[in-house]
Amino acid sequence: MRCPIGRKSGGCKSLCVSFLHEIGWLLRRCHLRNRTKLESSSLEAFPLVRFRWILRFAIDRDWTAIVKKLLDILFEENIDSGVLCPTEIALPEDLLHYAVRSNSKSIVKLLLRYKPMKRSDRDIDNYLFRPDMLGPSGITPLHIAATTTCAESMSNLLTDEPGQLTIEITAETQHVALHPLPNLMTMMSLSFLDEVNDDDDGQELPSADHAILDGDEDEDDSELDFGDSSSHGSYEAPSLVDEKDVVVLSEGNFSEFIEKNKHVMVEFYAPWCGHCQALAPEYAAAATALKGEDIFLAKVDATEENDLAQKYDVQGFPTVYFFIDGDHKPYPGQRSKDAIVTWIKKKIGPAVQNGADSLELSGASKLEDGVNFYQTTSPTVAELFHIDPKAERPSLIMLKNETEKLSYFDGPFTKSAIVEFILANKLPLVTSFTRDTAPLIFESTIKKQLILFAQSSDSKKFLPVFQEAARLFKGKLIFVFVEIDNEDVGKPVSDYFGVTGDGPIVLAYLGNEDGRKYLLDGEFILERIKAFAEGFLEDKLKPFYKSDQIPENNDGDVKIVVGNNFDEIVLDESKDVLLEIYAPWCGHCQALEPTYNKLAKHLRGVDSLVIAKMDGTTNEHPRAKVGSSGTKSKLRTPSTAIIPMVREDHS
Repeated sequence: MRCPIGRKSGGCKSLCVSFLHEIGWLLRRCHLRNRTKLESSSLEAFPLVRFRWILRFAIDRDWTAIVKKLLDILFEENIDSGVLCPTEIALPEDLLHYAVRSNSKSIVKLLLRYKPMKRSDRDIDNYLFRPDMLGPSGITPLHIAATTTCAESMSNLLTDEPGQLTIEITAETQHVALHPLPNLMTMMSLSFLDEVNDDDDGQELPSADHAILDGDEDEDDSELDFGDSSSHGSYEAPSLVDEKDVVVLSEGNFSEFIEKNKHVMVEFYAPWCGHCQALAPEYAAAATALKGEDIFLAKVDATEENDLAQKYDVQGFPTVYFFIDGDHKPYPGQRSKDAIVTWIKKKIGPAVQNGADSLELSGASKLEDGVNFYQTTSPTVAELFHIDPKAERPSLIMLKNETEKLSYFDGPFTKSAIVEFILANKLPLVTSFTRDTAPLIFESTIKKQLILFAQSSDSKKFLPVFQEAARLFKGKLIFVFVEIDNEDVGKPVSDYFGVTGDGPIVLAYLGNEDGRKYLLDGEFILERIKAFAEGFLEDKLKPFYKSDQIPENNDGDVKIVVGNNFDEIVLDESKDVLLEIYAPWCGHCQALEPTYNKLAKHLRGVDSLVIAKMDGTTNEHPRAKVGSSGTKSKLRTPSTAIIPMVREDHS
């Protein structure tokens, strides 16, 4: 949701004022550096962390003129980027991905056509932002566009870009496009965009140049201190917060304090950040509540401590890490006192009895966020869970609100064995694929999956058999059920895997970049599923590839290639083959078609040459991902490859 300048909501208006302050300092500093031609001097470049905030703030409001100006400033080397060149900063920012996800067509159009102004960075491939550029988890802007409410118009905009389109779709990247993982954009904590007020006068910042603060442009350089954030008086956090128990860290004492103390939570903040100001009283209260428990809550002003912020990859505010013995991980919880205190106490381990077994349980609990750990010495509780009073102690049970209510641990009572037990049992025997469960499936360390495709009305008929098979492979395979008639989720997944019909269909999937899949051939019974799963784990199965029907008539100048006749046509050793892999929706493919047909007609008399094409969205083949040099490459649409008569062995 957009938040243009002029909203009467106090918090949002304050952020817009902060934006004007920041871009004012940025433009002023750029003006002075360019005027004096000081590329490296006492007049420092603008901090990268603050620049990123300005850039994303402008993108979220569709301020295309400002975004272009900011990118130009970046490539004019006015930003303190350390050892990174401007290109190395711009490309990992996932700006195009974020603009597509936000359905900001004006920003998307700008980025697709943006070229760096500075010649030193023209060594990149023409256009900087491409619709096929890989982002987090290997997804591209096109993957994201396909999942938006305006998928067709956004896809058309992306496929009409100036450069050549490249895309490779996997089930995992399709899921991530639907459920994006946290990336540089989402880490920027831009939820202030929801702080809207219906009283909107609709005023937007007209252009970047208007953001310059009032002042004399001929002001003497020596009187300016751009590094002093105290000059931004309106950015100061509220003074009423009692932060007496929050430790203030800086470059000078950070390392020593982290090394000296076992448990430290650190907030990287900006004084002008509204979210940081909202967190401050909760954070301070949590620090007071944990006082005396050998747990410290600290804070770092990232606008002052740029080196620390870059070292710990601070991309947005607030960024909160929890350090245990010097190792840190992000705090994923809510920003309240109770949530912080509860999460920390869980991470440092339960209140356990003394002894080696309790320490192993405590150690395992620190490695698993999604499971609550409890310890008891009560015989009544043991009886409740049908634990034999004479059984060897300790005993460990996992409780789940699933078909399999209880899972009993029978391994050695060590941290690694407990973690392995949790990994094998925390998912249901069979996980129904939904938008909510997809992250659990794709983020699991168990990558190999057995997927059952069936009608929702047949679930009671087929699931019991599938669940029995799942019991045999816990910890080795994830068993997934996809309702093939579910238009929202099931149909897209079925289409991706090339699954048709009413089911039941069982498919094995590697779940990694390889993307190979295998199809169960035979009756849907426990013995067949078990043998299929064992063959999958032992890599003894033949891969399954999507394929359209082989055309009955294939006598045209351009031969139609599908997955099932690829070997016959493309790998015919008596022919040279020019193969185009295309997508029906691709604008470049459509533009190429008349020329491609004309070429085929012109060369129809050359018996040793075949001109062919294959729909890459509905057909697969392992060699379809091999370029003319025989090396792996992304699937391009359109992608053309010359397959010569003499071929090297790629088996």
